[in-house]
Amino acid sequence: MTAPTRPVFHEGQILSAADLAATVEYGRAAAARHALHLHDWGVAEGLGLTAEPRTDPLTGARHVEVSVSAGVAVDGAGREIVLPDPVVLRESDFDDVNGADRPTDEPYPVFLTAADRDPSAAARADACAAPAAPTRAEESYRILFGRLGDELLVAEQRPPAIGAPPADPPLRMLVLLGYVRWTDGRFSGVETAARGVAPRYAGVRADTVSARSGSLTLRTARTAEEGEPALVLTGGAEPGLVVGLYRGSGTVAPLMTLEANGNLTIEGSFSGRTATGATPVVSGTATDGMLLPLPAGVTPEQIADGRAVLHTRLTPRAPTTTTDSTLHSPVETAADPDRRVRCRVRLYDPVAPAAEVTELPGAVDFLVLATVAATEGGG
Repeated sequence: MTAPTRPVFHEGQILSAADLAATVEYGRAAAARHALHLHDWGVAEGLGLTAEPRTDPLTGARHVEVSVSAGVAVDGAGREIVLPDPVVLRESDFDDVNGADRPTDEPYPVFLTAADRDPSAAARADACAAPAAPTRAEESYRILFGRLGDELLVAEQRPPAIGAPPADPPLRMLVLLGYVRWTDGRFSGVETAARGVAPRYAGVRADTVSARSGSLTLRTARTAEEGEPALVLTGGAEPGLVVGLYRGSGTVAPLMTLEANGNLTIEGSFSGRTATGATPVVSGTATDGMLLPLPAGVTPEQIADGRAVLHTRLTPRAPTTTTDSTLHSPVETAADPDRRVRCRVRLYDPVAPAAEVTELPGAVDFLVLATVAATEGGG
């Protein structure tokens, strides 16, 4: 495959249609490479599925009218797809693809793909009476309904080779928009995700992101919405890092602040690995057969590899008896290596008509203490 070729011109050159087309194609190829290799392809703006309730005037049956909102996407070949206006999906198009399926509650995927069309204006013959030919190509689109499971085809698409020219139709690259539900021959709802697959959105591939204002903000929505998380990195006179939630005023309420001198301030609690030399404890009540819990911050892996050692203390609890004359004594009070409690208690009522000794499951008060070795280099 050859490297990109840039058209050049000189005075007195006679320009052919191929020369002019090459000028356009050079720019298109550069834009496609930029969109494909400096960005992640997907939905860039809009293109959401919306459902409006409707009632059939003849039958009174309820259904929904599904529309795709106006928007822009970049497909897996770097081609831009523009929907300038909302588009109402036609039920007849869905029926052509999936009408023979048995009734199901599973949602069906909806795709967007690029499609070139001749403009509406009639082709014009040139002054030399050459055959009429279109002088414009409308970079349009098609909205397609898929079959159940076709959403997996999106991940299997392969981008064109490095340096390849813009991939024009009939090469079809699919952009998933969402899903529709189909009930009794009509649309009944929309979904944004199904079977673990959701629409993908355009992104940026970058190793460095720089801000001109001296402050860089990352958030999960396009606008600052109250209660949503944000990360703010600031420079200048007061450099620092703030992680927090948006207030209604649009400012960020700090939950964690890292100052330039290394001071870390946290509004809530902090949890993590157990510090070396620490002695975490947990206590409570357990019955026969229960597993004793581990203290907070201690994991089974730490116990298994010896980084933490458990110490347990079990105290039998007096059982509830039906008479005041019943005597009780513990038979077994222990915990096995898996921390499972073994507790049996023996009961005997000497004044009962049929004085018998019985054994029942018992309960214990427990204290579990873990010691973490203070080894050099940490645990």
